[in-house]
Amino acid sequence: MALKAISLYSGIGGLDFGFEAAGFRTAVAVEMDPVACDTMRLNRRWPVLESDIKDTLSQHILSVADLKKGEADVLIGGPPCQPFSKSGYWATGDVKRHDDPGSDTLMHYLRVLRDTKPRSFLLENVKGLTYRGKNEGLEFFLDGVREVNRIARTKYDVHWATLNVADYGVPQNRERVFLIASRDGTQFEFPAPRFGLNPPGRLFESGLEPFRTAWDAIGDLDERANGDLGTPIEESLIVGGKWGDLLPSIPEGDNYLHHTSRGKANGGRDLFGWRTRYWGFLLKLAKRLPAWTIQAKPGTATGPFHWNSRRLSARELCRLQTFPEQLKFNYGRTQIQKMLGNAVPSLMAEVLALEIRRQLLGTKRRALKPKLLPAVRSPVPQPEQVLPVPKKYHHLIGEHDDHPGKRRGPGSRKASRVDQLELLTLKQ
Repeated sequence: MALKAISLYSGIGGLDFGFEAAGFRTAVAVEMDPVACDTMRLNRRWPVLESDIKDTLSQHILSVADLKKGEADVLIGGPPCQPFSKSGYWATGDVKRHDDPGSDTLMHYLRVLRDTKPRSFLLENVKGLTYRGKNEGLEFFLDGVREVNRIARTKYDVHWATLNVADYGVPQNRERVFLIASRDGTQFEFPAPRFGLNPPGRLFESGLEPFRTAWDAIGDLDERANGDLGTPIEESLIVGGKWGDLLPSIPEGDNYLHHTSRGKANGGRDLFGWRTRYWGFLLKLAKRLPAWTIQAKPGTATGPFHWNSRRLSARELCRLQTFPEQLKFNYGRTQIQKMLGNAVPSLMAEVLALEIRRQLLGTKRRALKPKLLPAVRSPVPQPEQVLPVPKKYHHLIGEHDDHPGKRRGPGSRKASRVDQLELLTLKQ
């Protein structure tokens, strides 16, 4: 018999697909975006409540799920990635600060947690939730869980970690925070990473399987019209705008930095200043590495792009997000990209769901390897041919000032495993 999950802020169902693969059934999904709701209904028979969580009573959620308080095995959800405030008032469950959308998302998750009393819960969010000195959202949530315990007489003891999903077999670099707890206070231990870089990378400790790569995920797909290699790619996959024609002159696994003063040694031209653009500018996948984070609302020149200098198709995006096969969509590319870019990679959810089953719910692991783990695909072809810079960009060739910052330029980020992989790619 499948374990039962209540899903909040469900989106397209990234978490749900992973829990489904681990033996859970979504008893109810609550999501306010009509496009995401339509897509869930198109692909699954889950009961979907198309409503804003703040207007959805906890008792109604239980009723639609056909559950009583305490019967759900897990509550899952990824509240929208907004600034969180610790100053919101939350005690009796009544939301007092509807003018603060950041705190609302966490307060309503806490309210449903208190009213449904699931055996366990998982909350996913951006890693910024835990930044030192800016962790008001995390502290707000932990305080709220303690209040839930006081009111509902539960023993949720929250364990949290920032995970890079590539470390667990997802063919994509994406860092997210996960918070997990059991109603009876059972301690939870996050699984250790299982995947790392191939030698001679030496970035990770020994004993890990090689990362699942972009080639593993999508190497078998050809998104040209009618599957014919001799015909043009679909129009929606063509990169237009000011910079689209520059993509073929950038090696796979690289970005605009190839065409800076420091990239000239590798055949680039001096078109831009070093670190003067966002990392995703003209960024291309490398067959031998995981993809970079899939964006929900990328600009015209924002990657990652396919190594064949085109946009990624919906099917390829699903593969990189480790979604189940054969998902259907009734919407255009922009809406599909938004749904997929906002989702949690389903394999990461499956890995954690299996651990929740084993550690917190007392059930045995059914398989050594998760169902959604991509197979290794070999052999891996050589990198694509790099073409010369088109003449239309030759007027940019010349000396350009580098960004004066010490690390990453505009929008600089703290060094992370994702950043290290970026730097490693440039050295290959």
